[in-house]
Amino acid sequence: MTSATSATSVVAGRYASALFELADNARSLDQVAQDLTTFRSLVGESHELARLLASPVIGREAQGRALLAVLDAAGIKGLTRNFIGTVAANGRARDLVAMASAFLAELASRRGETTATVTSAVALTPGQLQQLAESLRGVLGGAKVSIDTRVEPDILGGLVVKVGSRLFDSSIRSKLQRLQLAMKGVA
Repeated sequence: MTSATSATSVVAGRYASALFELADNARSLDQVAQDLTTFRSLVGESHELARLLASPVIGREAQGRALLAVLDAAGIKGLTRNFIGTVAANGRARDLVAMASAFLAELASRRGETTATVTSAVALTPGQLQQLAESLRGVLGGAKVSIDTRVEPDILGGLVVKVGSRLFDSSIRSKLQRLQLAMKGVA
């Protein structure tokens, strides 16, 4: 982990902890978690939104107004909207996705859940997510599993599932790479 990545994760953790305490006091942990999950999905699906968050060229004020417009359109309001607006005003919009992930990880940890990061080539349906959660629960000895989904068309198909330090890679890209290596050994 580079020092910049480490510093980002420390900052994200601090902001996420502050949001967690606010949400816990307001008894809105579930709503904030749902809003942050929606926000991460929006950023993952929109290159323009991801660029807006990462851009050092766009001023804080304009960035904040644009983010609030996106949140309003997505129906994200209350504590989550105020938090994201404050983070953008503080010049930390580029860290919002990391903050959302840290919040969700903290919530899962306090609830005794195991978080699995699942990468697929296309978005998974709710039925597929439910089936995957049940399969992972069986593999993990009955532990409650929360799934963090990511879409990366580069894997071509299949799934890449990361639970803690374990990685299950059944992506077509990995299978093709293994086949390519095997064929080099034959030649």
